[in-house]
This record gives sequence, structure tokens and C-alpha cells, in this order.
Amino acid sequence: MPHVRSIWNGAISFGLVSIPIKVVNATESHSISFRQVHLDDGGRIRYRKFCELEDREVTTGEIGKAYEDADGTLIPITDEELSALPIPTARTIEIVAFVPAERIDPLQMDTAYYLAANGVPATKPYVLLREALKRSQKVAVAKFALRGRERLGMLRVVDDVIAMHGLLWPDEIRSTEEVAPDASVTVRDKELDLADALMDTLGEVELTELHDDYREAVEELVAAKASGELPAAPPAGERAGGKVLDLMAALEKSVRAAKVSRGEEAGEEAGEEKGEEAGARTGESAEVTPLPSRRSARTAPKEVGGKKSTSTARKTAAKKTVAKSTAKSTAKSTGQAAGKATATKSTAKKTAAKKTTAKKATGKKAAAKKATPRGRASA
Repeated sequence: MPHVRSIWNGAISFGLVSIPIKVVNATESHSISFRQVHLDDGGRIRYRKFCELEDREVTTGEIGKAYEDADGTLIPITDEELSALPIPTARTIEIVAFVPAERIDPLQMDTAYYLAANGVPATKPYVLLREALKRSQKVAVAKFALRGRERLGMLRVVDDVIAMHGLLWPDEIRSTEEVAPDASVTVRDKELDLADALMDTLGEVELTELHDDYREAVEELVAAKASGELPAAPPAGERAGGKVLDLMAALEKSVRAAKVSRGEEAGEEAGEEKGEEAGARTGESAEVTPLPSRRSARTAPKEVGGKKSTSTARKTAAKKTVAKSTAKSTAKSTGQAAGKATATKSTAKKTAAKKTTAKKATGKKAAAKKATPRGRASA
């Protein structure tokens, strides 16, 4: 890795196996740094190192280390004295154990490093340790010394490289006793269900797609001011402001917002709300179409006036054009019924006339028969 500067050279001690390695930083910071300036004239503000006793600025070569005692006494300590201490990990990453990865508390995680094989002879033992870590599905716990102090580390495999995470010592992790809530709170099952629904809706994310929005905004601000442009006004966002909201309402709103952001339906509750709103809008623009009267409904034939007019009225409650056609069809059916009734009355009159004529003819014949025998008798 010639393009990456190593910060530490040493070896990994794997039992009796020694693996020469170089340590390089595995991470880098992309945060934007600022300088302090004098507001009146824009001059740089610099920190200078002064000696309190001589009241003068001193150079780096004149500065050493000292330990401050409880009473304020300064005890000088030289780099040579520190280097002479009998520390077995001064230039060695000493593996002390292999444990499952879940045994390491993420709170202990510190700076990450890549360990590179230092030279061709180190390649074979390096690959051996890497493949052993892969097959065991464990991580190695090690001790090492860096920047004047002994540290704890965890070795694991990342792609084809052995990475080392600096770990805090267990006594450097603060207790959670003073941080946990003091009040006794009961969480209902419905609240947990909503929290689960929100978690499911948010789902998973590809970590490589996440980026620093604040850094991009700062870069745009710097570029705008460098070119003499006025920076754009930031969009006004909603802030909770520390207010204590209704938990259930906040969870429900969060679930709906998460679904909308992912292009999904808002759920049954949102569907009901949309239905109510649509119903209200339809009710405002709809017009009522009067149904046919009972007399016309009775007079009209069932096939024409009854079923057809009823179904049409149901389907066309909010449509003017269909309502007009329904009214026309109703009037037409009523006229047809009235015409049939008139035809029935005329037929009845003709039948009655025929009966009257038949009765008169029958009466004449009967009278003629009676008259004939009387004549014969007198002769």
C-alpha cells in the first residue's frame, strides 16, 4: 500500500508466529474545518505557546511532558523513560484470545485500522491468520501500544484484509444506572404494534446510499460566497421544539408519512379518510332526481316502469344527464301505459255494442216464432 502512509510498524504475535505488519488508518474525516479570524480585519487568529514563568513564546523543541499530581506538582517524564518501560506490546500486536464477535460491546469500539503485510515474507503467515479468522467466525482480542499508551484491540476480516478496531478498556465504559429513566412507565400493546409497524415501514437501508447533507450544504454556502452570490435561504423545516406530543397520534402520523414517502398506500385509516372526503365532495355537487309517483308506478307495466326506473335512479343519483334520460324514459313508459289503458276501454265499448245487437236480434227471432203458430191455429 505505497499510497497510504503507515502510522505504526510492528508485528502481530500469533503464538510463536510473528507477522510483520504496517498499520494505516481505515477511516478518514470529510468534515469541513474552519479557521478563527478577527472580525474587524479578517486576520487569522493563531495560538502561540508561552512559558508562564518567562512569559515568552517557546518552540516545539523546548516542550516536553509532565504528569500533574493531585496537589498541582508537575513531574517531568521523558520519551526515553517511556520507551524503556518493559511493555511487551511496544511494537507488537499480541493476540490474547479468540471470541465470538457478539461478545464485543459496540460501546467499546474506537478508531479502526487496516493491517497490511509488511514485505513478501509476511504474506504467508498473514494469509494464514486471515483464513483462520474466517473459518472460525470469531474475532481476535489483542493488546498493542500506540502513541505512548497500551491499548486493547479487536482483529477481524474485512474483504481480504485484517482490520483492527481499537477498543476502550472495560473500566472506561460508564455505567448506565444514572441515565436510565427513573419513572415507571407502562407501554401498551397497541403502542408497541404501532412502533413495529413504523419499523417495518421504514424497513432497511443501503448504508452506502447515505451521505452527509450538512457537509453538502456547507460546501454550497462556501461556493456561493466565494463567487459573490447570495446564499440561498434554507427551507423552513418542522421542528418538534421539545414538545411532548400524543404518543399514539405521533406514531400513527409517522407510519402514514413513512408509507407516503415510500410510495405505498397510507393504510386503512387513510383510505377511510379519503373515502369520507370523496363522499363529502360528491354530496356537495350531486343533485336529487325525483322518483316517479306511486300512481304512475302502478299504472306503468312492471317490466318498463318498475325495475328499470328504480335501478336507473340508484345509479344516476349524482349525474344530471342520466337523470334527464331517466325522467324521459319514465314519462315515455307512463304514456305507453296510458295508451294501453285507452285501447282497453275502446275494446270494451265495442264488445258491449256487439252484445246489445245480438240481444236485439235474438228477441226479434223469438217474437217471430211465437207469431207463426197463432196464425195457423186461426186458419
